[in-house]
Amino acid sequence: MHATIRVRMSLQDAHYAGNLVDGAKMLHLFGDVATELLIRLDGDEGLFRAYDAIEFLAPVYAGDYIEATGEIVHVGNTSRKMRFEAWKVITAAPEAGETAAKVLDPKILVCRATGTCVTPKEKQRGSHDR
Repeated sequence: MHATIRVRMSLQDAHYAGNLVDGAKMLHLFGDVATELLIRLDGDEGLFRAYDAIEFLAPVYAGDYIEATGEIVHVGNTSRKMRFEAWKVITAAPEAGETAAKVLDPKILVCRATGTCVTPKEKQRGSHDR
């Protein structure tokens, strides 16, 4: 099972000099993707238990479009192991003009992570339990 969201980073997301976006924003996106996956599987938002690994691989700036993807790689009794990636798909192109942007081909992997979510047995309403 897969889920994908795409969002534009705003100046409000920029936390550092040069409009650099805090890496925690990628984890926030992964949390949203995980929630969608849990709803689709269990019919409940569940809870994010822990990240096993997180790698920040490239900078993200205000104005960049980020595509966050996730998939469930293992389903236990209550645990759901997931894998996530965040890709920069569009970036600003100030050299071409102050409002210019370009679609990245290839897109740039900016973050990846693995983690575990939990949906208590009594909250599971998904089709996998029937």
